[in-house]
Amino acid sequence: MLGLLVLLLLAGGGAFAWLKTTSGAQRSGSVTVPGVSGPVTVTRDAWGVPHIRAATDADAVYALGFVHWQDRAWQMDFQRRVAQGRLSEVLGGAALEQDRFLRTWGFERAALSALPALSAQSRALIRAYTAGVNAAQAQGKVALEFRILGYTPEPWRDVDSVSWSKLMAFDLGGNYEEEVLGAQVVRKLGEDGLDQVTAPYPAGAPTILSADELTGAAQSLTGVRAGTDDTQATAPALPQATVLPRETVLPQETVQALRSHLLAARTLGLQAVPGKGSNDWVIAGSRTESGKPILADDPHLSLTAPMLWYLADVQGDRLRAIGASIPGLPAIVIGRNDRVAWGVTNVNPDVQDLYIEPEDAPLTSRREVIRVKGEADVTLTVRSSAHGPIISDAGAGAVGPRVALKWTALQGGDTTMDAFLGLNYAQNWADFTGALRSYVAPSQNFVYADVDGNTGYYAPGRVPIRSGWDGSLPVSGDGSREWQGFIPFEELPHTLNPADGLVVTANNKVVPGSYPHALGNDRNWAEPYRARRITDLLSAAGKLTVPDVQRVQLDTTSLVWADFRDPLLGTRPGSDRARQALAQLQGWDGNETTGSVPATLFEAWLMQLQEMARDELGTDTVMNSLSVLNQLRGNGELCAVNGNGDCQALLTRTLDAALNDLEGRLGTDMSTWTYGRLHTVASNHRAFGNVQALAWLFNHSAPTPGGTNTVNVARPEHGTFRQTHGPSYRQVVDLANPNDSVFIGSLGQDGNPLGAHAADQQPRWIAGEYLPMSTDPADWGRVSTLTLKP
Repeated sequence: MLGLLVLLLLAGGGAFAWLKTTSGAQRSGSVTVPGVSGPVTVTRDAWGVPHIRAATDADAVYALGFVHWQDRAWQMDFQRRVAQGRLSEVLGGAALEQDRFLRTWGFERAALSALPALSAQSRALIRAYTAGVNAAQAQGKVALEFRILGYTPEPWRDVDSVSWSKLMAFDLGGNYEEEVLGAQVVRKLGEDGLDQVTAPYPAGAPTILSADELTGAAQSLTGVRAGTDDTQATAPALPQATVLPRETVLPQETVQALRSHLLAARTLGLQAVPGKGSNDWVIAGSRTESGKPILADDPHLSLTAPMLWYLADVQGDRLRAIGASIPGLPAIVIGRNDRVAWGVTNVNPDVQDLYIEPEDAPLTSRREVIRVKGEADVTLTVRSSAHGPIISDAGAGAVGPRVALKWTALQGGDTTMDAFLGLNYAQNWADFTGALRSYVAPSQNFVYADVDGNTGYYAPGRVPIRSGWDGSLPVSGDGSREWQGFIPFEELPHTLNPADGLVVTANNKVVPGSYPHALGNDRNWAEPYRARRITDLLSAAGKLTVPDVQRVQLDTTSLVWADFRDPLLGTRPGSDRARQALAQLQGWDGNETTGSVPATLFEAWLMQLQEMARDELGTDTVMNSLSVLNQLRGNGELCAVNGNGDCQALLTRTLDAALNDLEGRLGTDMSTWTYGRLHTVASNHRAFGNVQALAWLFNHSAPTPGGTNTVNVARPEHGTFRQTHGPSYRQVVDLANPNDSVFIGSLGQDGNPLGAHAADQQPRWIAGEYLPMSTDPADWGRVSTLTLKP
């Protein structure tokens, strides 16, 4: 028996060693590859971050493609299969609904139309990147996922480097989901219900730019003098929401068909969630100890295994960029070069509209064949109107109106890749804004700083101009509600060297009412809690340093609790257990640490309150905290349950429901209900995250602090309390000495779960630690160097 056990252990150890050897990337020595003009060194530091040094930019980008495939082959192939709508080929029928959604929207078709529009320089760099990816693929290392699923990935194509950007545009842009919800709300509650279920941005809440910070043409159009208080500005009349005509009220079957796309997208991690979007800010030298700017960014996206971002340092003859790249894209997306630093957060303007097409609207159609592993092929007919794809055909096309999607990211001529590659080369504000002229989607808040001391902000992208309607609800496709072009680049929100030396963005409203264009309706923006907290902390800290800025990024104090405190503590307890919970909350300071019991109580209670509109709408709607707060403060009608009761009764009932839920999860002793027992990061694998036999190997979880709308965003997922979204990457750039800058990812560089760097950044990320964002070898720790030879 002992001998058999030894044999089994030896066999298991041998299999593990074989898998590690055949799937692990070569990280030292040299390898001969086709397509480079001279030797290229790839020096990975102590955390697996590659520092690429090449004689030409093309060779440097080639090497970036090479290391991306070495470390993230499965992620790259999975992402392009998502864009192509070809998941069913390798995952089987379970992925069929996702493929239907992806083929109907036509993400890869849009990427194919974008590629020819790119500049010659961009296409040359993309070709070099593609050659590097395929050279790495030819080395014969096979990611574990390919072995488990039993297929060999196809060679990389240039279009594959554009296609994932289309999915990012979906993840971060438009208001399709809000229009679907709005159609449901109007159908059940009338148009007055929109502001109840999705609260407008509060009057007096912070905007990214104030009236006196709007510069250039945008400012001159407002008629506002620099330094004028926005409350005194005369604002031009903006389009008002159009009352939904009866002929555009969507029947329930059509709404369900539209929701089927949302459900498919959610299974891919592409979903609108409260608090998703990011923070970034730039601080002028007048506010820092060094006298030079500091720039910070932390994009809040899905937390996956492997992580979305890949840290890299890429240097050729002119290209000298370091920061966060995305495997599959040949550029540093967020980061710095020798002179300029930039960060991004989501603007979220309204760039999508649903059109209800008349019966006589001309349509075209195309046939899509979806291959399904182990099953028969599925044929899908996709119809399109002049506005875009008909997305209501999923089960409702024959019984209800045909609803088309118009979206900037599906239109031809998308040159966003030109913009990102151009940013890598920018040496000053003129270069920076020149690159952003090419930006299409998804519109982002770009903050800027340079070594000369300049700071700035720009919100580029194609934003439609609407006349007489605001885009918040589906409209008729009869030609009466068409876009009137896009906001000119010069008139998009921007500022250079603002007088107060500070620009803060947290997905909050971008501009005050004096701005002459509508970026979206007042329900488009994130709640103002993060923006207010960041501004308060930075303004109170005196002359700022990099550690000061790091502390702000890591702040977990909830201003949401500060607003909810009085309504919640005024609740009439329905039991001794409820009185005990209220006593726990009484002295709480709102800091959502892993050891906090009040944080658990508050988030669980808020989760119950966010369901208050479900009985009215008959859906699984989750209201944001601001909408809930407005109902509680005004004793709103949504507090009633099936028409009975008020907000005080709702508070009593939901507190008991939250306590029942927590007791079922954590036991009867309330003193042990610490936040970290429930609130854990879920960096799960996209394909195997829910496969019990494999999840233990690919998923990564640990207790995390933060909550709903804290600066360190860690919103508990509704119903599970897991953190599925958050700061997927953090950077703080010091323009006084760029090599003193820092960055960190949410998990690790290596996509191979057996690799040394699969999750070595996660403990540092949770603890609020950073890695050196340095191009100086002295800061890299223990290294290994691979040379690519022609």
